[in-house]
Amino acid sequence: MIDTPHHQANPALEKLKIWSSYNKSKYLSIKYDSYFLVYEELLEKYVGKPITFVEVGVLNGGSLFMWRDFFGAEARIIGVDLNPLAKKWEKDGFEIFIGSQSDPEFWDDFFRQVGPVDILLDDGGHTNPQQILTTIAAIEHINNGGLLIVEDVHTSYFRDFGNPSKYSFINFAKRVVDSINSRFPSVNDVKNAYGKKVFSVSFYESIVAFKIDSTKCFECKPTSNNGESSGAVDLRDKGTVRGVLSSKFGFLKKLPFKDFVSAAVFGFMAKMNSRKLKNLFN
Repeated sequence: MIDTPHHQANPALEKLKIWSSYNKSKYLSIKYDSYFLVYEELLEKYVGKPITFVEVGVLNGGSLFMWRDFFGAEARIIGVDLNPLAKKWEKDGFEIFIGSQSDPEFWDDFFRQVGPVDILLDDGGHTNPQQILTTIAAIEHINNGGLLIVEDVHTSYFRDFGNPSKYSFINFAKRVVDSINSRFPSVNDVKNAYGKKVFSVSFYESIVAFKIDSTKCFECKPTSNNGESSGAVDLRDKGTVRGVLSSKFGFLKKLPFKDFVSAAVFGFMAKMNSRKLKNLFN
């Protein structure tokens, strides 16, 4: 439960449209104040457009009215909740679906009925399975140019949510970052579907946003503008262990098993550097 002491709003919030919409809502909504800066940054460009917006976690209904006021009359606002009582908000023009966000079958049925969406915001149960399974289910059904926003990800650090864990939502999100980087042709570790749909991932305090656009998710290739060379020499390895090894063992590149030798030599060098870098990760 969020503790909500009465205090003066941060001055940075007063000029935000989303903050105004939040305070206009007739029904209760509880949000951390830092979230509104993130909402405004991510969602401002969708205001006034005919988007489909889904929020997981309806509770008292206040945020449904906030999103309607913020996005405008053309937005289709859909709520998802476990509590059947949330269906009462349908009388106010919202679409409400009742089901478990950790149930893949629920999401299959949901997207069969709703179709693709532009934005899905997960403010549901905040457990690792709920956040991860919702993300997996939603990514394929978000339109290009859309967003998947998962909030309250600070639970990935809470013991009462089973964390820290190798399988926390935050570690899952980092895995998606690995997948994005695997679009570079020499990176082969994480070739999976996320790298084909997620253009980028933004990490904020307590919020992770996945920007979806398959048209921008392609394997990169080197290019050149074919300009005139000034004869510049690449000195990136000058004075480094890598540079010394390259100069002393350059002949190895001529051997038929050069790739294996190179990987062994430079892999050893990387491990030596890791010992020095370890302190920087504290």
